[in-house]
Amino acid sequence: MESIKIILLQRVAKLGQIGDIVNVKPGFARNYLFPQKIALRATKGNMKYFDDKRAQIEAANAETRAEAQKIAEKMKGVSISIVRQASDKGQLYGSVTRRDIANAIKNAGFIVTAGQVNLNAPIKLLGVYDVPIDLHPDVFVTVKLSIAKSEEEALLKIEAETPTEDQEA
Repeated sequence: MESIKIILLQRVAKLGQIGDIVNVKPGFARNYLFPQKIALRATKGNMKYFDDKRAQIEAANAETRAEAQKIAEKMKGVSISIVRQASDKGQLYGSVTRRDIANAIKNAGFIVTAGQVNLNAPIKLLGVYDVPIDLHPDVFVTVKLSIAKSEEEALLKIEAETPTEDQEA
């Protein structure tokens, strides 16, 4: 199995931390890590460049982490709703995808891309879901998502799922 060595310029889940030299498949590096400026090929020149710029790279990463932390604090407790047509049994006619959730979060006043929505598979049933959002490789926040046939029904579902102060005690 062919692989290439790279230097990570930021933390990547299940791969490594800033400055780690790891082996990855060439396609992953060429199609994702290099264009996103997440990694450099581990050559002598790039290793020297990384050592010279390490403090700047770590400072920039700490700054973006701090910004993501502020956004996460604002997003705590955010509930969004998506209205979809569904059968009497609750099966959606279609599905709710990462893009739909990202658009609903944008409508709530936060800037999130579909890539930041951590969803394993499209949602195909009515209900209330906890959806993790990856704001930064180190910062996550969970948003409550209600999928219903009407806006009123979505609000009722969220209220029923959210514990009140009396229930928490």
